[in-house]
Amino acid sequence: MQTLIPFTAERCQGFVAKREGETKIGQTLHCYEGKAPLNEQLAKAKADGVRFVILGIGEDIGPRANLGRGGAVDGFEAAMAQFCNFQSNQFLDGGHCMVLGQIATDDLQLPEGSSAKILRENVDKLDERVVEIVGEIMAAGLEPIVIGGGHNNAYGLLMATKKVTGRPVAAVNLDPHSDFRPREGRHSGNGFSYAAASGALGHYHVLGLHELKNSQQTLEQLSAFGGKWHTLQAIWVRREISLELALKTIVEDLNASDLPVALELDLDAITNMPSSASTAAGIPLLDALYYVNQVASKTPAAYLHLAEAAPSCHVAGVEAGRRETGQSIAELIYAYIQGRQAQHPLG
Repeated sequence: MQTLIPFTAERCQGFVAKREGETKIGQTLHCYEGKAPLNEQLAKAKADGVRFVILGIGEDIGPRANLGRGGAVDGFEAAMAQFCNFQSNQFLDGGHCMVLGQIATDDLQLPEGSSAKILRENVDKLDERVVEIVGEIMAAGLEPIVIGGGHNNAYGLLMATKKVTGRPVAAVNLDPHSDFRPREGRHSGNGFSYAAASGALGHYHVLGLHELKNSQQTLEQLSAFGGKWHTLQAIWVRREISLELALKTIVEDLNASDLPVALELDLDAITNMPSSASTAAGIPLLDALYYVNQVASKTPAAYLHLAEAAPSCHVAGVEAGRRETGQSIAELIYAYIQGRQAQHPLG
């Protein structure tokens, strides 16, 4: 079966609001028509100056397999509706970006009320698709920007990075949850613990970990692995350490590991963001943008993963959710690209 649904030029133009005298990102970025083998299309994109490949994974089986709520299926579409309408100008030429499309998940999505056992089996199947497609992007020398779906997909991303680089990965994750739960079957709460057990995760730091949203068992497992964290309360509540200093320490540790870096962000971390586990006690979007930009600009980042956005969970309805999640994800994408551009200027 087809495991990748292309984001064609026709689809892209459907998002673009054209205006005389302006050039939008969606009018300059590269699209995937699906008419040639993926590796050939990626090689051509690389030769044409593309550096970043945007990939969607529209599913909520991971969060539901973690006994959470659904809704994390539409983040990619919402983000593209906003990103494609950014201006293509001196700050970013859309020609450096390719929107590949979405990993096919319709055959894996299950109705509400499905058992956790079956959901977890389908997350296993999704993992295989993520490893395959992300591995092809990385093998072509391109940087994936992945829009979830659940945070379960971190496992496939870490495995793909290890597969292509031949090395474990150093990950940093802005997230109130460590996602280091027991390995009880795959779901959104144990992507990093499974990656650690597989040898794909070599170093792990959680930024913004909520002190009361992680079980003692999970914290002990994370400590036994050698994982580190700065809590939400330590930085934003008690003000024991500044975000700037925390990020300085994180960047130093990531670089000292001498490993490729995974840049992870759970939209659950941001105040009132429509997501599978939204919170009123979160961090400002501007701090999340700063986090992404700093790690992208100061470490050998291999990819950006933005997980758990759930437009349908907005209190004002799905359209308001699409606007808020779409704008936020589009800004996070640009913060990453801008950071990578600062480290290695685009041609």
